[in-house]
Amino acid sequence: MTETSTSPFHVGMTPERVIDGAVQLTREAHLWGWSIRDLARHLDVTPPVVYHHVGGKDLLARRVTERTTGGLAVPPSELAWQEWFRVLLGDIYPRVTSCPGTAKWLLMHGPAFPAVLPILQAGIAKLVGAGFAENASFAYAAMLNNALMTVSTGDDRLMHEDDGPRDHHALMAEFERAGAQIPDIAPMLDQFMQPFLDGGAAARLERRRYYDYIVESTIAGVAALQCGGQ
Repeated sequence: MTETSTSPFHVGMTPERVIDGAVQLTREAHLWGWSIRDLARHLDVTPPVVYHHVGGKDLLARRVTERTTGGLAVPPSELAWQEWFRVLLGDIYPRVTSCPGTAKWLLMHGPAFPAVLPILQAGIAKLVGAGFAENASFAYAAMLNNALMTVSTGDDRLMHEDDGPRDHHALMAEFERAGAQIPDIAPMLDQFMQPFLDGGAAARLERRRYYDYIVESTIAGVAALQCGGQ
């Protein structure tokens, strides 16, 4: 095997160190924004070392997502179901937003990690106990998926925040024309769209506000459906 790195083949390298590097690259970019070659360069090894210790990109993506969600705890059992899910989804947000792309991975593959399965079991039990019966799985999926989809959309936008001033200027001009033609949508453009277009701290704050709104409105909708079905 031919080496291109000046480092020994993989002296001191471990699966944990490879995953540490993958997590760091994900924090800096996006789960889908780096390649095995990028990771190998970051670790100062060759790509075969990465494959040897962990595997390909699919497996690494799983490991990064597992690491991201590994600290989740089951919310207190004495909470009413609405507050139980507020606590859970509030805990999920900083974890998945710290590693852009992990929310999309969870949407695509589901939280089938040993450390997360007790939370899934407890959540379903909480909803069954609240009278959701056969709709417990639907209610759980609606709340989790809506939250994760909101984060995933924001993550995808993060990948394009550096499109450049020309693209940003063109987009703003387009919205300004739309606002001039339809005055009723001007407040939405100013209050909602502008922070996302500005990026940075303003966009982060607005993303969290929007996430909380989606969580609350989904919980309210699930509760209303349950009350209407009783």
